[in-house]
Amino acid sequence: MKDYLVKALAFDGQVRAYAVDTTETINEAQRRHYTWPTASAAMGRAMTAGVMMGAMLKGEEKITIKIEGGGPIGAILVDANSKGKVRGYVTNPQTHFDLNEHGKLDVRRAVGTNGLLTVVKDLGLREHFSGQTPIVSGELGEDFTYYFVASEQVPSAVGVGVLVNPDNSILAAGGFIVQIMPGAEEEVISLIEEKVSNMTPISKLIERGMSPEEILYYVLGKENVKILDQMPVSFECTCSKERFGNAIVSLGKEEIQEMIDEDGQAEAQCHFCNEKYIFTRDELEELREAASI
Repeated sequence: MKDYLVKALAFDGQVRAYAVDTTETINEAQRRHYTWPTASAAMGRAMTAGVMMGAMLKGEEKITIKIEGGGPIGAILVDANSKGKVRGYVTNPQTHFDLNEHGKLDVRRAVGTNGLLTVVKDLGLREHFSGQTPIVSGELGEDFTYYFVASEQVPSAVGVGVLVNPDNSILAAGGFIVQIMPGAEEEVISLIEEKVSNMTPISKLIERGMSPEEILYYVLGKENVKILDQMPVSFECTCSKERFGNAIVSLGKEEIQEMIDEDGQAEAQCHFCNEKYIFTRDELEELREAASI
């Protein structure tokens, strides 16, 4: 089944919740970037959190997440919008380590714990909203949990997970975000804390075939959950040859002429999706004429 996300309320509006299956989406990112298992897990967790945070936005609003933990994987960058579209990459996609002491992919070692999680929201205003918190775990679920509490003052539980097949493809990926609304009862908060701290890892639930709705029922109790909306989720990049052409035009006539003289063509590659765009000599000459300086 295609990836999708659900939005819900629980306990009569005391809790806001999101859950998503991103297996196909992360598979597409893995295929495009040739990520090795530990890198796939880190990238997949970040993209899964990103697509749920994007779902919290409205209209044409967008979100960019940058994770720089000082680890060998380098920076992780994720873009998402309010419509379930997400893209992402890691600086060093061929990063992999032996399993950690818990028998899981060692995401903490890859990401590092000495750095920052930065979230920038483009809400269509002149100024972008920006929040930044230290990396507290490197496992990323805990880091997003800390971000919501420290930067947005919303007590939250974030679970994100990725299982990787022996051939490096993605077996299961997904996540949930549960947020406590102001005025929530203590017993509701305690119930959620206990369930989240003792639950089966989210990636295992997805592997078992649980839908996003069933994940929220599992975490919050079916009788407490009211599903509000369902939205398809997919990997989608906004790059295009036209966009890269505009970037080349902005370099100016002199630099474009150098490209023509030295190589007779130009090649541009998108970081987010690895798509390559070739500009022939004729195309470069057209872009040179379009340049103003």
